[in-house]
Formats: sequence, C-alpha cells, structure tokens
Amino acid sequence: MTLPSSKEMERAYKHRDTSYDGVFFLAVRTTGVFCRPSCPARKPLSFNVEYFSSPREAMFAGYRPCKRCRPMETSGKPPGWVSALFSAIEKNPSARYSDATLRSIDIEPARARRFFLKNYGMTFQAYCRARRLGKSFEQIRLGANLDDVALGYGYNSHSGFRDAFAKTFGAAPGKSREADCIVTAWVESPFGPLLVAADSKGVCLLEFTDRRRLELQFTRLRKYFQCSIVPGENKHIAQLKSELAEYFAGKRRQFSVKLFYPGTPFEQKVWNVLLSIPYGSTVSYEDIAKTIGSPGASRAVGRANGFNRISIVIPCHRVINKNGQLGGYGGGLWRKKMLLSLEGENK
Repeated sequence: MTLPSSKEMERAYKHRDTSYDGVFFLAVRTTGVFCRPSCPARKPLSFNVEYFSSPREAMFAGYRPCKRCRPMETSGKPPGWVSALFSAIEKNPSARYSDATLRSIDIEPARARRFFLKNYGMTFQAYCRARRLGKSFEQIRLGANLDDVALGYGYNSHSGFRDAFAKTFGAAPGKSREADCIVTAWVESPFGPLLVAADSKGVCLLEFTDRRRLELQFTRLRKYFQCSIVPGENKHIAQLKSELAEYFAGKRRQFSVKLFYPGTPFEQKVWNVLLSIPYGSTVSYEDIAKTIGSPGASRAVGRANGFNRISIVIPCHRVINKNGQLGGYGGGLWRKKMLLSLEGENK
C-alpha cells in the first residue's frame, strides 16, 4: 500500500486526526511502540518516528502495540467523513462527486482515493460510477424503462449509458433483465471492517478488508460467477448484517442467511464440514481430513480452509492444529483468538 506523504502523516498524528486511523501507523524509535495516528499519548519528535501501512509491518520491524490506543484492535467503523459520503451516495446515487465537490466539504480527494483503493480495490470516483450502474442494473431487473434509468442516474446520453453499462456488466441494458450481478457492501464489526458480497442466490463472500488474499478471492469470484461486482446491497446482505450483529453480541450461534459458495469438489467437501462444527467447538485439520474420507490430506484441507471465502459464517476459525495451537487464519491470528473467545464465553 502507498502511504501518504511524510508531511501529511506528521500533520495527521500531531493533530490526532482519527480519519487517518487505519491509513497508517506510526512507530516511535525511542520507546519501541507503535500507535494509531489518533493516539492520545504525548506526541514524539518527528525524527524519532517511522511509518507503516499495517500493524503487521510494524511488529515485524520489532515494535510492540501501544497500550493506550491499542492499534491491534479496531472498532470496525469507517471514519466519520467516509460514513457521511456513504450516506450521501445512497440518498442520491446519481450525483457526481468531482474533486472540487469533495474539497467543498473538507475532504481531500487524495485521501478519499486511498481509502477506497485500500478497502474496495477501486478509487472513490470508480466506486461512485459502479454504484450508479449497480442501481441502474437493479432498476432494469425490476422492469424499469431503459430511457428513465439512463437519464435518472446521471447519464446525458443513451449511448453513454449503454457503453458504460455494457463495459461493466458485459451485456447491453436491454439484454440484462434476467441477468445477475454480485453486489458488495461494508459491514462493521468489533474485530474490524468486513466486506460482504452476494448475488441473488445468497452470500458468496465475507472477508475482513485487510486480508491479504482479498484480491485473489475476488478474482475467483469472477471466475466462478462470470458476472460483474459492484457496490450495493440486497436482501441477503441485509439479513447477514443483522445476524452478524447478533453473533457479535453473543445472541446468535447459527446463521440462517442463504449462502452460495462454488468451488472445487474437494473444497466444497471441506467447507460443508466446516459448517457442521458446533458453535464454541474446535476440530483439527486431521479431523476434517478423516471426516471427508481422505485421512492423509490434512495439508490439502488446510489450503481449502484458507480459500474459504465466507469467514465466520463458514467457521474456518474453529479449525486448529492437532497439537492444540491456533494455526493460521487469513484474518489474523488475533482475530481467530477473539472469535473463539467470544464463542467460548457465550457457549
């Protein structure tokens, strides 16, 4: 990830700017501690500071987490300025947000671009375009008049709308009434923000936004679904958000939201076993290999476990090493530990 300029980061941490939390982390050479930009501790001299894009990088450089701002933990909430943008876009998806418009509401375009690239894999402007097209796709599937859709979502010409639509969805608007697409949305959680994706059949992805394999997971989604992925929401995402809130509150042990998780036959065998692991329990990779009739395939089980696209709901966090150690977890071992602790406390 590309960090902001040193001058911008120095200004952010000196002003304890919470909107930069998660964008970078600062480490203090004299104390051996790394912090969020908003940390309330006394601010170090700039020549004693170095910057990192993630807690992982800071820890591998030999720094330990600050006990005051707890940089290894996250509220899962986007910065206030991002929440305001989300709300504005949802109220008026056809609106155009130029750099000048962003500056008029005290948002630096470069900051918006970095945030959306990191969390959605696209710039803010690309997000807005995708949201407009996603809403138009939804209206077309509901039977809306194509002329009304084109003009209602900010396109000045029918040809411009058709070209943009076809580029995104792979088919002209008139041929897309029965088509499907994958919509994605942000989900807040006590352990960090999650990205959820679903089509009309059910939820097909739920991953922490900082997972290193997230881009690969989207590549696999495109391979299996052969359709576009755009920002939006549907009934499956709305249901999952509700059920996740209950889960994190310790009030839900089983998820009922519909899932759709294509994969290789071996992967699906593994994922189906994961779904059968009881809440608050753990099994080993060897246990799963035996269950699916491949007792020597524990390594392959581990790979399939790592390619699970629907974390928490398909509970790959409940799989541990044979010796009782936690083993790996795409969302980070600290999250695996917290998820198992949450379930253990509410078992």
